[in-house]
Amino acid sequence: MNPSNQTNFRAALIATLLAFSPSVGVAQYISIKTVPVAAGDQFFVYPSENFGMAGVTIALDDRLLDPFVNPAMGSRLDGSYVLASPTFYSISNRGGASRSLPFAAIFGSDSWFGGVSLAMQQLEAPEDQFGFAPFFRAPSQQLLSEKAANNTYAFGMIGRKIPGSGVSVGGSFSWSNLNAVDGVDLLYALSDGIEQFGHAVDFRLGLLSEFAGGRSLQAVALHNRFGMTHNVSYLDWVVDDQTGIWTVVERIERNLDQTNTWGLHLNYDQPLRGEGWRIGGIVTGNYKSHPKIPNYELMNIPRDPGNSVATNFGVGISRQRGPVSFGMDLIYEPIWSDTWAVADADTSTASGGRLAAGAKTVENDFVFSNAVMRIGVGREVESFGFQLGLQVKQFSYRLHQIDRIAETERVQRESWMEWTPTWGLSLRYPEFEIRYAGSATSGTGRPGVVWEGARVSAALESGDIVLAPEDPLTLQDAMVVTHRVSVSIPIR
Repeated sequence: MNPSNQTNFRAALIATLLAFSPSVGVAQYISIKTVPVAAGDQFFVYPSENFGMAGVTIALDDRLLDPFVNPAMGSRLDGSYVLASPTFYSISNRGGASRSLPFAAIFGSDSWFGGVSLAMQQLEAPEDQFGFAPFFRAPSQQLLSEKAANNTYAFGMIGRKIPGSGVSVGGSFSWSNLNAVDGVDLLYALSDGIEQFGHAVDFRLGLLSEFAGGRSLQAVALHNRFGMTHNVSYLDWVVDDQTGIWTVVERIERNLDQTNTWGLHLNYDQPLRGEGWRIGGIVTGNYKSHPKIPNYELMNIPRDPGNSVATNFGVGISRQRGPVSFGMDLIYEPIWSDTWAVADADTSTASGGRLAAGAKTVENDFVFSNAVMRIGVGREVESFGFQLGLQVKQFSYRLHQIDRIAETERVQRESWMEWTPTWGLSLRYPEFEIRYAGSATSGTGRPGVVWEGARVSAALESGDIVLAPEDPLTLQDAMVVTHRVSVSIPIR
């Protein structure tokens, strides 16, 4: 590869940022994506009552999920429960799968409330991985660790109602032991194998203030820290200087992937005139720093990935009348992201100038204008209920890239939509409650960029993806299908 093409390829991939965080509540933690990646709900390991209604949440309570999103919402619990919510998802075209078994116990009393959750998960790797390494090893020699990995998620929260004030406060802590993150293997398409290990922690402080007339204000402050290590194995052809014989030698590279997020979320809702109608609004802000990002293939230069500021503004409306529930959310997400690369040594520019070591070589400025719409309806009559919903996400961004080595700059625009219909059924009895919910997401796949007539894989995971593509995106379509079963047993 000549220096000019190598510089262009680095510029195409230099801003790949990942923040695989076990967040709950899409409004509190705002994900960033620049490629339409097909990825499942790996980190969604908590029960939800509105999943079959597309997860509408701004003006409609989710009795099961709310305490895990905002710990102060546990004050609305009307008793104590033991819950299990097995979750399964698969990606078409043999793109991977996951099986999770979460257990939770939540309790509420006149003054105190709290809960704990533990989830075990098996994550299966895609079967159609790209790369050349499989030619050196028979399929029968594939290790068990390369086919599947196990993750563990733990959660705890506690809160208190302040007597006579209508105010509740709560705090929560979650910890994840991660041996795999969905999609990371695709970042190292030429590798022979990848060993992943790391963790994620999430701290939340919540406030709920309920006023006269049915009005309420919710607030959540969060801090999330994610850190992973990737030990990547490559098979290199080397020639013996004395014998002239070519042999295959294994090379191990260790890469760190770290992201820290600070966030604040506000939600206000109140009744409207008319039986059962409510309206609500949200405002959210996330600041993300990315101190470490792995060196992906053909990108072996030190760099500081940068930072991002993500916000959203939304309005929701709902109606609960008798056995019927209806909800709709409209959310707008303006996001700004700045990423860059730095020179590891003095570097010459195209015009003969020189960049000192540590100077920025490539700068990527993203401006996002995303939107989310959710609509859902449900009906429960005595012991039986059903739900239907639809979520639509529109992603749109403008990339302004400056290459200080080639002394060029360019502007690129990309946009796409992701459609997720949802459905659900429920059976309710005095002794227990069973809920099933499913979803199917289309409009995503395995993206790439066109580069010198070849397709370069750029498929990532469902967290933050801030990749600066050099050319228009390509897409191998895929669909993500998720099934969730929740069993809730009251214990008093």
